[in-house]
Amino acid sequence: MQIYLPIAEVSVNAFTLIGLGGLVGVMSGLFGVGGGFLITPLLFFIGIPPAIAVATGANQVVASSVSGVLAHVKRKSVDFRMGGVLLAGGLVGSWMGVWVFTLLQELGQVDLVVQLCYVVFLGLIGMMMLQESIRALRRSRKPGNRKRLHQHNWVHRWPGKVKFRASGLYISVIPPLLVGVAVGVLAAIMGVGGGFIMVPAMIYLLGMPTRVVVGTSLFQITFVTAFTTLMHAVSYNTVDIMLAVLLIVGGVVGAQIGTTLGAKLRAEQLRILLALLVLAVCGKLALDLFLTPDDFYAIQPGIG
Repeated sequence: MQIYLPIAEVSVNAFTLIGLGGLVGVMSGLFGVGGGFLITPLLFFIGIPPAIAVATGANQVVASSVSGVLAHVKRKSVDFRMGGVLLAGGLVGSWMGVWVFTLLQELGQVDLVVQLCYVVFLGLIGMMMLQESIRALRRSRKPGNRKRLHQHNWVHRWPGKVKFRASGLYISVIPPLLVGVAVGVLAAIMGVGGGFIMVPAMIYLLGMPTRVVVGTSLFQITFVTAFTTLMHAVSYNTVDIMLAVLLIVGGVVGAQIGTTLGAKLRAEQLRILLALLVLAVCGKLALDLFLTPDDFYAIQPGIG
């Protein structure tokens, strides 16, 4: 069933969009990521202009994240204090990211920069996550090899310490704020929730237990991406409502399925699956950058 998207100015199959939304929703509930790192490239692949894909994809991230975080709240696996600190940094980062996005639009380099950002970030993070996850899986299989509850590093020596009871941590608020700012910038420029950066940062940098990482990540992603997509819509009219609705329908259902599946898998298995997914998307984007395009020139709607 072909439908016309008025803002994107292209025709697409409605069931394809619902399916994409559902797939990303499953990823959201399963891994604690908003799914923007997946939905935005997929929208590129089916012909949605980059500026529209970034702004509208954030809408779907909001919907799937809300659906996922509600499921985690019921299980009491959300650290609201940590989420609030991450959110404060995320809002500042979103404002900065929208400003950078505007500059890139004026220079006509949005498409190239966004794709390069995906390749670099996804490649680095995917490799680090896969390496660490394999190590963790091997350690867990060794009898009598128990990991310490808290492993202190340089982050734990920073000033301004606060107790995060749900996570069992007593650390400085500065590292979570910086993580939030970085995620906010990425949300605005790349149309992502930033979970693929935030989840490993929360686990390996802040030392949060995996049981609260997913829910807390989704809590922060919900508000940051909502703020980001609102700024894009008001400032540049780059949010296609019809596209957003179809993605949201699939995303909300998919997030519930993903949350149920996630409860049945071990933490180490989840990390390996997420790392492989990140690397797969990175590989596809990198391939597209090096392959000769079918059309050397493309006409895209102007952003006013």
